[in-house]
Amino acid sequence: MQIDGQCHCGTITFEAEVDPEEVSVCHCTDCQTLTGSPFRVTAVCAGADVRLTGGTPKIYGKRGDNGRMRFQHFCADCGSPLFTSGEGDQADDWGIRWGSIRQRDKLRPVRQIWCQSAAVWIDAVPLLPGRPQD
Repeated sequence: MQIDGQCHCGTITFEAEVDPEEVSVCHCTDCQTLTGSPFRVTAVCAGADVRLTGGTPKIYGKRGDNGRMRFQHFCADCGSPLFTSGEGDQADDWGIRWGSIRQRDKLRPVRQIWCQSAAVWIDAVPLLPGRPQD
């Protein structure tokens, strides 16, 4: 599936090819800290399938609890998370952050990872009262 997207301020733009069956929810504590949210949604792809069309992300690297290095690509102006990538034999293991994708309504997660770190109340969210706008 062909997608495109951008950071919140529009400084960084991209196009990519993703498989809609490669979208996942991650509950790891790094994703929680980096997003300020209980989980992060990512469309997994190869680095060659991502093409920057404007701007250059800033990159921050951190070794995860599994020992693997993950590089976080984000907008230095607005702070929007955009991509993740690896190193060594996982250098081509990229992920596009769901919130930066314009067609995100067509990309539904098909799996969850790091469920041991999931917020204990996550299953109660659909039961909370809600309203369409605020």
